Amino acid sequence: MKLSRPVSWFLAAFGVWSWIVWTTFVKNLWKDASGLAFEGGDHGSPTTYFWVHLTLAITSLALGTAIGVIGVRGLRALRRAR
Repeated sequence: MKLSRPVSWFLAAFGVWSWIVWTTFVKNLWKDASGLAFEGGDHGSPTTYFWVHLTLAITSLALGTAIGVIGVRGLRALRRAR
């Protein structure tokens, strides 16, 4: 399957955006002192909230990476076709 240039750029940008958003989210999750992520608020025992959101972030990073790779491969294929 051949991807168009706009679609390839969109997919590559989505991969980059995913990494920016989810790494920021994980950093903020780790710094959380409200008691949602850790019991006692000071990096005590991780709560279910922490594990669910960490799993969400890891899954989103993996999917964002896969989508970004598809976009980059599409751009490389278009460059070779020229």
